[in-house]
Amino acid sequence: MRIHRFTGGIAQTNGYLLSQPGQGQAVLIDAPEGVWEGIEPVLRKEGLQLAELWLTHGHFDHLLGAPELVRRTGAKVRAHPDDRILIENPEVMKEFAGVQFRLEPLRVDAWVGQGDRLEAAGLSAMVRHVPGHCPGSVLFYFPAEARAFVGDAIFNGSVGRTDFPGGSFEVLERSIRAQIYTLPDGTVLCPGHGPETTVEREKASNPYVPAA
Repeated sequence: MRIHRFTGGIAQTNGYLLSQPGQGQAVLIDAPEGVWEGIEPVLRKEGLQLAELWLTHGHFDHLLGAPELVRRTGAKVRAHPDDRILIENPEVMKEFAGVQFRLEPLRVDAWVGQGDRLEAAGLSAMVRHVPGHCPGSVLFYFPAEARAFVGDAIFNGSVGRTDFPGGSFEVLERSIRAQIYTLPDGTVLCPGHGPETTVEREKASNPYVPAA
C-alpha cells in the first residue's frame, strides 16, 4: 500500500491518500482544508482516480476539503451514522469550534459501522467504532498492512479531546481499550493529527489510557 499524507487547515489535520500499485484508483481518509490542492498532483502523476473518501468522524477540520473534493472527483463518501448531524448540518459546529469557517453540507453515500469490511481500490479494511472524542468516530484497520487510521481517538502520547458536544472521556477510554489496544501490538497507528505511533508504544506509555 502506498500512503501519501497531506496535512492542512488551522488544526494541522492529516489526510491520507491510499493506493495499491496497478489498481489505478485511490482512497482518501479524511479531507482537511486544502486537501485537493495537496493530492491532485499525486493523483495526476500516478495516474489515479479517487474512488472513495472515508471519514474517521464528522468534526469540521476533517471535512473542510470534502465538498470540493467530491465535486471534482465524484468520490463515494463513507462515514458513521452517529455523526450524521455534523456532516449534513455542519453549521451546528460553529457554536463550539471557536473559529469562523464556511462548511457545506456533505452527502454520505454509504454509512459504516462496527465490523464492516470495506473494499476499494484494491484495498481491504475493517471498521471499528471508537466513540468518545465524537459519537461517530471510527478507525479503519488494514490487517494486511498492519496499519490503522484512527482519526482523533488516539495520538502519539495523547488522546482526542472530549470536551466537545457528544464527547466523553469514559467512553473514549473504553473505546481505546476495546478497539485499539486489542489490535496486534505491531500495528502502526496513523492519527488525525501529529506523527504515527504503534499499539505497543501507546499501551506501554500513553499517559491518559495506560494498558490495563
